[in-house]
Amino acid sequence: MEEQILISITGQDRPGLTASIMGILAHHNAQILDIGQADIHSTLSLGILIRIDEMHSGQVLKELLFKTTELGVNIGFSPISDDEYEEWVSRQGKNRYILTLIGRSLSASQIEAATEVIASQGLNIDSILRLTGRQSIKHPERNVRACIEFSLRGTPDRGKMQAQLMKLSTEMGIDFSLQRDDMFRRSRRLICFDMDSTLIQTECIDELAMRAGVGDQVKAITESAMRGEIDFKESFTKRVALLKGLDVNVMQEIAEHLPITEGVDRLMSVLKRCGYKIAILSGGFTYFGEYLQRLYGIDYMYANELEIDEDGRLTGRYVGDIVDGHRKAELLKLIAQVEKVNLAQTIAVGDGANDLPMISAAGLGIAFHAKPRVKATAKQSISTIGLDGVLYFLGFKDSYLDS
Repeated sequence: MEEQILISITGQDRPGLTASIMGILAHHNAQILDIGQADIHSTLSLGILIRIDEMHSGQVLKELLFKTTELGVNIGFSPISDDEYEEWVSRQGKNRYILTLIGRSLSASQIEAATEVIASQGLNIDSILRLTGRQSIKHPERNVRACIEFSLRGTPDRGKMQAQLMKLSTEMGIDFSLQRDDMFRRSRRLICFDMDSTLIQTECIDELAMRAGVGDQVKAITESAMRGEIDFKESFTKRVALLKGLDVNVMQEIAEHLPITEGVDRLMSVLKRCGYKIAILSGGFTYFGEYLQRLYGIDYMYANELEIDEDGRLTGRYVGDIVDGHRKAELLKLIAQVEKVNLAQTIAVGDGANDLPMISAAGLGIAFHAKPRVKATAKQSISTIGLDGVLYFLGFKDSYLDS
């Protein structure tokens, strides 16, 4: 006869501890049904579920008790019946999800609120993983970001859970991502960015308008369009018309002083190292998109081209089709086809109403420091940290990001 025993070991971690335990189990030919280990501040928590012949189990437990006493750690044993084990196995087929929480820091109250949402959906937490590096107490200004990842099991009401998390995000100042834990989650291959107010902390058309002396007029139209109050094509045409007569030389000065969004340098470096294809899909202008494309080695860039007269001044018109929200979604799908990337492996990041179509079309759509309407519609959002927060939604850890 064989039986199942759950072995729980806690205490000060040290090299070789797990090897010593496994050596005893191997000597008695124990079958390992499950194993898991966590290490918090050099404190070990190790769980091993074994199946072993009842004739040998007493001797195994005795040897383990002596060994753990020698190592200065605690050990506990729990018998697991055949029925309990089979019931546990049957639960493994349930859907799995990953909930990622991000903030400048994460408090107990914020994590409590998130876990209450998890519990309300009847989900089990299989593991909790910290993705960000440890924060310094003496130097709190360093590594001012915190991210943890919950591995969940069960079948939630996705719509209701998203609404609960969105409410939590607004009330408690944290960001979240809820993703199905399938084969596509860790195999994203194409990422498409909006440019203005996403990769850069300005709207280029507003910068041009200020130099043309029509800043307030253009800014008012821009904000109305970003809120989704007026059609993007209509607003774009009106704004470009106000730029008539502006010397194009001002664009170089603007490009050289673009305020790059926090985290962009780090994000681009990691994406390039990991082989991602990167695209800018912008309702802004090609001049500035091409500048960023050269700066970061971006693979694709689509934006709007301003018409210039023979005297080197803007005519107040544009050339070709407008890159609006509908066009952004089309381009994302087209690039995915060219790169032979499944749409589920794509990512789209933007802040405005004209980014919603591509955010909705992508496998992972992220609203970044977005307008309320956009944040409410997107399934993932980042509002508390820089653009490199995208990396945590992809499952990256600081420990190997910065290596």
